[in-house]
Amino acid sequence: MRRLMIADSSDIVRTVAKRILSELGFMVAETSSDQQALRACSADMPDVLIVDAHLEGALELITAVRALEGSERVRIYYCLIEGDLKKMMAGKRAGADDFLLKPFDRKILSAVFGTAARVA
Repeated sequence: MRRLMIADSSDIVRTVAKRILSELGFMVAETSSDQQALRACSADMPDVLIVDAHLEGALELITAVRALEGSERVRIYYCLIEGDLKKMMAGKRAGADDFLLKPFDRKILSAVFGTAARVA
């Protein structure tokens, strides 16, 4: 089972995403701060990391995770509420692999992550 971490300050977003992604076959961890996420990644690097752009220290978190040993295998999604090119480029420069737009729902998460949970 692939491991996914959600770093988002919103309890509701984390709860909804965790429920949907768990149903898709991921083992989901959640954090509400950049420091919690960095500690968790340092201890056990997930396969997928979703970082909300509005999380305090989001870009610094992505950069710090990329500096950790084993980070080459984590796929990092930078989560935005709009397709803002400037923010997307900042996320890419920090080390994000891809983007996820909010608000997301079951259909969107299934399309993005549906087969990824079971791929070793």
